Amino acid sequence: MKSGTVAVIGRANAGKSTLVNVLVGEKIAIVSPKPQTTRDRIMGVCNRENAQIVFIDTPGLYRQFNALTDAMMKTTEDTAKEVDMIAYVLDAHAGMTEEDISLVLKYQRMGLPMLVVLTKTDIMPAKEIPAAVKALSNAGVDADIYPVSARKGKNLKKLEEGICALLPEGEPLYPDDIVSDRSEKFMVAELMREKILLKYEKEIPHGVAVIVHTFEKKGGMYEIGLDIICEKKSHKAILIGKGCAALKEASSFARQSMEKFLGAKVYLTTYVKVVENWRDRQNLLKSFGY
Repeated sequence: MKSGTVAVIGRANAGKSTLVNVLVGEKIAIVSPKPQTTRDRIMGVCNRENAQIVFIDTPGLYRQFNALTDAMMKTTEDTAKEVDMIAYVLDAHAGMTEEDISLVLKYQRMGLPMLVVLTKTDIMPAKEIPAAVKALSNAGVDADIYPVSARKGKNLKKLEEGICALLPEGEPLYPDDIVSDRSEKFMVAELMREKILLKYEKEIPHGVAVIVHTFEKKGGMYEIGLDIICEKKSHKAILIGKGCAALKEASSFARQSMEKFLGAKVYLTTYVKVVENWRDRQNLLKSFGY
């Protein structure tokens, strides 16, 4: 039997979380088109007949400009040193830059088994895929390359087979009923943050943290209270909206996702609080779970 850990690494918005969610078969990581959607490592376990693949979804490689992004990049670097292999994810639709190729080569030099995944191939001309593969090969990338579409399920079986071929022999690392290492409370906060990422524009989502202060199951219903932390009073006004309309809409969408995830009704209460410059305050990052 094959069993091992796979770090899923790549630049922001490359499609890492969508890929992991589809391969695991359950939503273990939130998804949005904005950078910094994934802020921490999240484990997802994929069980197959003769293999257990433990995916570690990591924060997207991103320019560091505050203590939060420093912590995110350290998480990715530390994860890459602790796994059995690396799946480097590239957004094939966006096209590859010299920096993309440099990053692939950087992780290749670590000496771990590695393969490259080209994502979003369903929204790009098929004739461009061979050119992308050739560019990687010409640059010195010595790894199997798998063009896939997570949303369409294209080529995922071959990708799984390629991953299994690089994993060590061994017993399962986790019981087959374990899907993720993250708690329900963690996912509830992430689902709220996901809706904020999807609803609000520009810098607002990047300066937001979501803290769970109440999480109780009473009968067949969950009572959940969240604090939405932002950095400026002006951001608070935007998050709340006129007559609290914006916050009510985002909270309603989040509550629906929470109910689907928890399999029960949710009574959700949300508060918006201002904590200036929290992304550069190490003590707050730790207390917020980063």
